[in-house]
Amino acid sequence: IAVQADALNNLSDAGSQIVALVSFKIASKPADRDHPFGHARIEYVASMIVSFLVLLVGFELFTESVSKLIEPVPPSKEKWGFTVGVLIASIAAKLWLGIFNRKLAKRIDSTVMRATSADSFSDAVSTAVVLVGMGLYFVFGWDRVDAIMGLCVAVMIFIAGLRILNETKNSILGERPSDEVVEGITRIVGEFPEALGIHDLVVHNYGVGRVFASIHIEVDGKRDIYETHDVIDNIEKRLESELSIEATVHMDPIVTDDETVDHLRDIARRAVAVIDDRFKIHDFRCVVGQSHTNLIFDVAVPYEVKLTDCEICRKIEEAVRLADENYNTVVTVDRE
Repeated sequence: IAVQADALNNLSDAGSQIVALVSFKIASKPADRDHPFGHARIEYVASMIVSFLVLLVGFELFTESVSKLIEPVPPSKEKWGFTVGVLIASIAAKLWLGIFNRKLAKRIDSTVMRATSADSFSDAVSTAVVLVGMGLYFVFGWDRVDAIMGLCVAVMIFIAGLRILNETKNSILGERPSDEVVEGITRIVGEFPEALGIHDLVVHNYGVGRVFASIHIEVDGKRDIYETHDVIDNIEKRLESELSIEATVHMDPIVTDDETVDHLRDIARRAVAVIDDRFKIHDFRCVVGQSHTNLIFDVAVPYEVKLTDCEICRKIEEAVRLADENYNTVVTVDRE
């Protein structure tokens, strides 16, 4: 049953490769009116199909192995040497295929190829388990070792399927940009002295070569708007040429040379840091009145913080009013 399980797993892999081939064909189609961002995301759908196929195979093998464990059937010893040779050749082929698919996945940044690469490596391990099980049976004559090895293979296949499904699920739902992408964007923006700060970075991935981003960049509000706009255009061009990211940059003008605004901004920063030193403020402005002063800003808060937005705003206002009870805050919480 362990060898049969491995054979069925290989058969499902062949089906997965067919799914991958079809998905690449569809993904290469250009954008059209109904799909203005192209068809590259079809790879995510294909990866999910692959994961379902792998899970189905794992479940079928598990149930069959359990039945053989309850009522063991001794494996035949015919053609033992031939079977061992086939299994060894299968392990070698799967290892080569896993390495090849992994390199290809890195080269073309393909979720489907990453999934098939992981599947190939797990297949090599599962076949090795089958080979060990055969050796144990023929050396010690344990009747149930075949079913136990079948269970081991089924569990490995099931884990591989769940891993592929989880990775694909994250791609479909949308996930945070990689550290490489964030560092690349921050590096390019930082090379422009006119960019005084960056926040509200959002990245949407529609597949290989179809990455979009929106960014807010703080600029000096007193600079000529045409000059600033030219800087923003240059940032967008650099992002596209160096990172293949089509970016839309929003300008946030801020006051940079007013002592009152600088003082109030420092008060807001210190108040936010008292609550949590991971909090960062941006888009600061203020309205100074005779009876009270409004401090208006956004605060970037990590998703891990359990405080509600209302609790965060209340704590910030309490901290700010310690400096002056006539200060009011108008805070927008940005989770990041």
